[in-house]
Amino acid sequence: MDVVLLSRLQFAATTMFHFLFVPLTLGLSILVAWMETRYARTGDETYLRMTKFWGKLFLINFAVGVVTGITLEFQFGTNWSQYSAYVGDIFGSLLAIEATAAFFLESTFIGIWIFGWKRLSAKVHAGVMWMVAIAGNVSAIWILIANAWMQHPVGYTLRESFGGQRAEITDFMAVITQKFAWLTIMHTLAASIVLACFFVMGISAWHLLKKQHEEIFTRSFRMALVPGLIFSLFVAIQGDFHAVDVAHTQPAKMAAMEFHWETQPSAPSYVFAWPDPEGEKNSIEIGRIPGLLSFLIHHDFSTPVIGLKDIPKDERPPIALVGMAFRVMVGLGAYFIFACALGFFFRNRLMEKPWYLKMMLFSIPLPYIATQAGWLVTEVGRQPWIVYGLMKTTDAVSPVSGGQVLTSLIAFVVVYGLLGLAGFTMIAKKAMKGPDLPKAEA
Repeated sequence: MDVVLLSRLQFAATTMFHFLFVPLTLGLSILVAWMETRYARTGDETYLRMTKFWGKLFLINFAVGVVTGITLEFQFGTNWSQYSAYVGDIFGSLLAIEATAAFFLESTFIGIWIFGWKRLSAKVHAGVMWMVAIAGNVSAIWILIANAWMQHPVGYTLRESFGGQRAEITDFMAVITQKFAWLTIMHTLAASIVLACFFVMGISAWHLLKKQHEEIFTRSFRMALVPGLIFSLFVAIQGDFHAVDVAHTQPAKMAAMEFHWETQPSAPSYVFAWPDPEGEKNSIEIGRIPGLLSFLIHHDFSTPVIGLKDIPKDERPPIALVGMAFRVMVGLGAYFIFACALGFFFRNRLMEKPWYLKMMLFSIPLPYIATQAGWLVTEVGRQPWIVYGLMKTTDAVSPVSGGQVLTSLIAFVVVYGLLGLAGFTMIAKKAMKGPDLPKAEA
């Protein structure tokens, strides 16, 4: 049994499962804080009921996300000990800052928010929720900085240590301020807000179709619609800047994303293509647009773009998976803009458009698919490197047997499957039940 493959499958399974909960935590915390702020400013009880309803969904999602995230980090020691020894000085310090400076702060304020309803004023309680949202997103920023260093290592030196080399920080500011990191951060956090907005709009649409709690869910839908439209547009525009940077820092990833084989000026793009890695060509090419790829990357139609043929075969990522994941992400991104723009046009006539409400209800899983596709592009597109240009994935695994990794992989899949079933069942039941009735109505 291939230890590297099994370790990669285990890390992919646990990471992708964990990331089912992370974006909603990041985005929904902001929406809940905004709702509670509206209550604190107006005293309108509808906003209070909205805050408590969406806040409960946030707490369930947060709890499952925490459990899956804690076990995830242990794999750096169990499955990837060679990687940990090589970059522990850099990667470990960033994760330590995330845990001590952000995650514990977030957890503390969540406790205050849960137990502070009758002990704090409305404005202070709303401020606590903003602290939860800020701390959660700061936590994500530190993790994304650590990941960005793996994608584009900067601010380090290689030193001999215990008979081998290890990377050590020489410029901490370079690590935390590099362009690649902040492009990743903006893209990920904005996508998380989009996901949360579609989550809120989808559940609101379900209740509006049932014609129940119409005031609460009409307001909820509209409150999510505007940031959903703004950040869908932002993700698309900012994604272009991010892709340009990827083309310069990781040309193999960009070539795989576009199924681009030949280094040439006026590099074309295709409406649809399918790669033939063995023949080093595309077996299908439909809708050739000359110069478009050059323009998208260099903002010039004639500048050459590096093709896969100029990259050694053992340094090319899995081309078909990366390219198709990229197309799924881009296609869904365009759909999000369309759906939100349509909703903005119908925002005052939602109850008259049941077909649109059904469309938004069935759209709930789509941002989850888009974010998973985006991380497939990011992580699979980096292969065969675990630290781009410095350390290959095959050199990063722990000296363990394939049987051990297979056993833990099966255990993780079973346990995480049960956790996911429990978590999503609780969220679904609470979402369908709707907000608690005021005591006078109960």
